[in-house]
Parts: sequence; structure tokens; C-alpha cells
Amino acid sequence: MEILALADAEESYLYEYFNPARTKGVELIISCGDLKAKYLEFLQTVVNVPVLYVTGNHDTRYREHTPEGCISIEDTVYEYKGIRIAGLGGSYRYKLEKPPFMYTEAQMAKRVKKLICRRIRPYGGIDILVTHAPCDGYGDMDDIPHWGFECFNTLLEQEKPDLMLYGHVHKEYEGFRRELDHPSGTRLINCYGSYRFSIEPKPVERTDFQNWRISMIRRMDEQRRQRKHVSENMDGNRPWIY
Repeated sequence: MEILALADAEESYLYEYFNPARTKGVELIISCGDLKAKYLEFLQTVVNVPVLYVTGNHDTRYREHTPEGCISIEDTVYEYKGIRIAGLGGSYRYKLEKPPFMYTEAQMAKRVKKLICRRIRPYGGIDILVTHAPCDGYGDMDDIPHWGFECFNTLLEQEKPDLMLYGHVHKEYEGFRRELDHPSGTRLINCYGSYRFSIEPKPVERTDFQNWRISMIRRMDEQRRQRKHVSENMDGNRPWIY
């Protein structure tokens, strides 16, 4: 399956000067955060494939307008054509106040634990982990705003997905690396701008109980998305359901 991954910066060939030849054959688009909702909505319309996304630390505007027609994979697993994709958005918290989409190491570790127990285990593992921030020590930087999370290393060691897609560290920054190899065997890809790749699903055997849990997870995720959609179209203040 051909996947186009995005992060942090809009590509002119995908927006102002859209070139359909550059997205021919793409079956899925994944955003690793810090991209305008209108950008993702445009791609969902013109490429006409599912667009999955997690939030970046600068995506506070999503509290007022989430990308229409796109699918949030925050804290859940989304399976598409046999590929199991988990999402954990946000960055390391570098402000004293508590802005949305920024987390301490302890807060992110709690999210990781819940994701593994409540989502990844029923699916029998994952093939792709999608985050905004990198792992600690792999693709991150020395300044606090661009620190990676140690708990991501733990997740990779335990679940061993084929790929981890992330952003946050821009191409212009010193030390930028497009691809890295993690000791777990996972290939790490910084998707700043855009990155296209292919991946094939692996055969997965599941018990009847696992299939039942997956059907319940999908139902709960769909209900959550519907509640968010309703809240965003209410008059007056729009509560953020996360």
C-alpha cells in the first residue's frame, strides 16, 4: 500500500500548485501534526483517500475547527487494508502553563500505557506508530521544546512496529535526519514536509474475543468522533472533547 505522510510544512505541489501526478497511486495520507485543517481537508478532497492525523503542539486551532472529513487517530488504533496504525500526538511540555497538546514525560507515559492495554493488544500489535514528537535520543534535539519522549522507546521495544512516523524537528534545524534505525528494529521517519513510502500488511490471527473487542473499539471511536462533530457545530462556546 502506498502512503503519503506529512508534517509541519505545507508542500506547494500538494496545495497552491497541486500536481495530481505527484499523488497518483497514494492510498492513504497520514499527518504527523502542525498542519492547517484546510490543508488536510483539501488533500482529502482532491486525492480522495482517507486522511488520518494526530495533533502537533501548534494545532490549538483544531479546538475550534478540526479537519473536516479527516480521521483523528489520537490514542487509538486505526486499521486500513490490513495496516494497523496507532496515534499519539503532542510534544514535550516546555511552558509553565498547561497548553493543550503538550505533555510531561509522565503524562505521555500514561497515554502510552493506556494505548497499549486498551487498543494495541486487542489488535494483536501495530504496524505503524504515528506521533508528532520523536523518541528520546533518536531524532530529537537538545533544547526542551524539541525533546523526545523516553516512553516512545519503551513502546517500540515492546510492540516493535515496522515504522514510526513523526515530525516536530524541522528540516532546517541542525542535526535533522530523515530516517533512523531504532534498536527495536523499527524504522524512524521524520515526515517534515512530505514522505512517500509503501508497506504491505502482515497476516494476523485473532481470537473471537479480540475481534469482539475491536468491533467495540471501532464503535466507541466513531461515537467519539460524532460527539466532537456535534460540539464543533454548536452555537456559542464549543467544548473540546478529547
